[in-house]
Amino acid sequence: MVTIKAVKARQIFDSRGNPTVEVDVICDDGTFARAAVPSGASTGVYEALELRDGGSDYLGKGVLKAVNNVNSIIGPALIGKDPTEQTKIDNFMVQELDGTVNEWGWCKQKLGANAILAVSLAVCKAGAMVNKIPLYKHIANLAGNKTLVLPVPAFNVINGGSHAGNKLAMQEFMILPVGASSFTEAMKMGVEVYHHLKAVIKKKYGQDATNVGDEGGFAPNIQENKEGLELLKTAIAKAGYTGKASSLIFYVVIGMDVAASEFYDGKDKTYDLNFKEENNDGSQKISGDSLKNVYKSFVAEYPIVSIEDPFDQDDWEHYAKLTSEIGEQVQIVGDDLLVTNPKRVEKAIKEKDCNALLLKVNQIGSVTESIEAVKMSKRAGWGIMASHRSGETEDTFIADLSVGLATGQIKTGAPCRSERLAKYNQLLRIEEELGSAAIYAGEKFRAPVEPY
Repeated sequence: MVTIKAVKARQIFDSRGNPTVEVDVICDDGTFARAAVPSGASTGVYEALELRDGGSDYLGKGVLKAVNNVNSIIGPALIGKDPTEQTKIDNFMVQELDGTVNEWGWCKQKLGANAILAVSLAVCKAGAMVNKIPLYKHIANLAGNKTLVLPVPAFNVINGGSHAGNKLAMQEFMILPVGASSFTEAMKMGVEVYHHLKAVIKKKYGQDATNVGDEGGFAPNIQENKEGLELLKTAIAKAGYTGKASSLIFYVVIGMDVAASEFYDGKDKTYDLNFKEENNDGSQKISGDSLKNVYKSFVAEYPIVSIEDPFDQDDWEHYAKLTSEIGEQVQIVGDDLLVTNPKRVEKAIKEKDCNALLLKVNQIGSVTESIEAVKMSKRAGWGIMASHRSGETEDTFIADLSVGLATGQIKTGAPCRSERLAKYNQLLRIEEELGSAAIYAGEKFRAPVEPY
């Protein structure tokens, strides 16, 4: 049996120049695996604790405490353990070494989710190497999934919300090439639409409007949300992908990540679509029902197939209303609502609050809990979208994760900025490696395989 010989953590930097945790796992047969954790900007309040140092260094965002927790507590405790036993190791770290619990389960408040996850990801990579199989296949085996699927990429090509300095309240406008026949073709479509969009924006708003946001999307000074949808519609048409791939669906469709928790006012329970304006007079505050009707009008006018975080993370009522009214036609994705937490997923399934999970491993803090959340969601008939964070690293783990769990969808930014392209490029390599066995989710992106 191969065992873990050493675990070493260090502080590195993410794509926004903020510190994050990287971990090396070394086994007694010479196996070496390395993983790094990302960090979000619009983070849900129910996410597992991301341990930061505080103080003045790095504006309080240092992670040396989390690094020390790996080097002094987690690492020594894992020496001699089998890296292929992912569930045992994750449960040991989460339940025994950390052991902190809140109303939504294991919260990682002692050691930090960033410390635990970095080790969990590195152990998973080491386990794949020890078993002499690709990481995506190892993840599939851990989950009990028999069918590997290349996901539909959801390219975030227009940035707003907390990801950009414009007035746009809604955070992401995405394009999904569901009409492609392969992941390779999906990349071609996405890249072509992206470059046509750049030209459209440059012509309308000027050269400086083609500067990119945290996730590689453009952030022109759009005044209202419908303007963003019109830009996408124009770019898709100019790229030649407006036509239908089948009687059911267009070649390229649209997704949105609203991140509504960012502009929710808990005092009067309204949503302020002008929340980024310095001299905000509150004139664009609307009710949850009014916002629901805005989404319904968007769906009626544009080929929108996915709306993420349409309401605040505690506004279960309006999530349920929107899902019941348009959930057949559009996937309603829970991100801040669910935070990849099995207990919150369970509640949402029971109450029919949404019908898709945004899978972010750093929200929950371990590979095992992420797999559990995905399996629960699949059994409920939900869609799954694997996701990066706005503060990313060059680590490509989520590319393999999306294939191994057959999520059917992945969002990891625009086809721009190397920390985003690293994931898409890894998916191209995986498709090439699978050869004739490669399956692209395409039109079946919401349910590419049977539940496992």
